[in-house]
Amino acid sequence: MDRCKEVGGSVNDSATLWWDSEQDCLCYIEQTLLPGEYRIIECRDIDRLATAIRRLEIRGAPALGVAGAYGVALAARTSTQTDLRALLNDVQKAAELLRSTRPTAINLGWGIDRVLAALTAARSCDEVRTIALREAEKIAADDTASCHAIGEYGATLLPDKCTVLTHCNAGALACSSWGTALGVIRSAVEAGKDVKVIACETRPLLQGARLTAWELARDGIDVTVITDSMAAHFMQAGAIDAVIVGADRITHDAVFNKIGTYTHAVTARYHKIPFYVAAPLSTFDADRDARDVVIEERGREEVTIMGNRTFVPDNANVKNPAFDATPMELVTAIITETGVLHQPIDTRSHLSPRKAH
Repeated sequence: MDRCKEVGGSVNDSATLWWDSEQDCLCYIEQTLLPGEYRIIECRDIDRLATAIRRLEIRGAPALGVAGAYGVALAARTSTQTDLRALLNDVQKAAELLRSTRPTAINLGWGIDRVLAALTAARSCDEVRTIALREAEKIAADDTASCHAIGEYGATLLPDKCTVLTHCNAGALACSSWGTALGVIRSAVEAGKDVKVIACETRPLLQGARLTAWELARDGIDVTVITDSMAAHFMQAGAIDAVIVGADRITHDAVFNKIGTYTHAVTARYHKIPFYVAAPLSTFDADRDARDVVIEERGREEVTIMGNRTFVPDNANVKNPAFDATPMELVTAIITETGVLHQPIDTRSHLSPRKAH
């Protein structure tokens, strides 16, 4: 049963997903409806939260980490168990359900595991519920602080006047607020720099056209939407000064981000344009090789259908990987909340999400 309540509301400038203490539930902006409709969902059910993550109502690596953390808190607070062991068992089952929803983005499991680890200190059911929510709130606050730090470090890399290409959505909607790649742009604008943005539409679900353009236009930042296949043309024409993207997982040898990112990295290298990745430490999976990462394959209908029209014959095959891997040597620098990693980038020796907290 869908037990989420849908309500209207104005844009929440401080958060895109948060815990409502009065309603005792998780609230989030339903991203699949944007930009045509702005709606806040009050989520009170773990199954509904899992569906929201699968459907990309909540998406973006840092946001998934926060959602996973709040999901553990939600499971603890909605379980009717009065025995500590039974309650922790319910929480663990809910955690595994949430963990299974998106295999590529590492932040989801990271947020879940951080709350589960905190629960080892609980000695009663009340403590489980209190500790879970407290840790989830800290993760959300840490994410906001990380995004602002990423923004400040990244802003120093941009010229005083420039045009930046970005792909997919690595803004406030992909985090708890502010954003990673868009956080860099916001911080640069806040610092007085003249920054224009070219946002690739990002097929097949148009997160660039629908979400990035919506965020930037709302903030009054100059944004132009192009189709993904136009990026090389604008690089060749000298119209792009830098590329900034987010990340869903960073191994020691590659950056995993929305499908199409690799193409931009290759083209940027050819045209000698800096290619920056903005991501928090929680996105790093420094001990893993790129070949070990499972790339999520999403449904056929995302490619074949737009609106009410079908654009691909029923008897034609379709592939729909959600992410691709950009080799580390194509990355000019990685912008994190602790500073900027320049080439040669060695994530194994410099960074690990397990050491971040």
